[in-house]
Amino acid sequence: MRVFGRGALLGLVLALAALAPGAAGAATQEAEGLWMREDGASKIQLAPCGGALCGVIVWLRNPNSKAHVGQKVFFDMTRADQNSWTGQAFNPDDGKTYSGKMVVSGKKLRTSGCVFGGLICKTMYWVRAN
Repeated sequence: MRVFGRGALLGLVLALAALAPGAAGAATQEAEGLWMREDGASKIQLAPCGGALCGVIVWLRNPNSKAHVGQKVFFDMTRADQNSWTGQAFNPDDGKTYSGKMVVSGKKLRTSGCVFGGLICKTMYWVRAN
């Protein structure tokens, strides 16, 4: 007994494939906006600067920290793929600049500053604040 014709079966298969997770590729994620560090210690604003993205501290819970409002902590961040950027990350705690990476996943942002070609990295997590 035939329930579907050949054309109807093909249409059903294509419709189910389109609904499958990742079938059409991952959606492009945007990093621009206001982000709060997961521990609530600071907020950064990621915005275009030149042909890249930059991140500036816009709020600090502890105004006596080594960091200060207005300080650029991410710069020259260029898109590496649909949800990640690479560039430079500045760490106010030690005053050094590292190779940086940002990865956006929904309302979460993971930032890393690395040395030795990525062998040693410090990672921070952020949540979208806007």
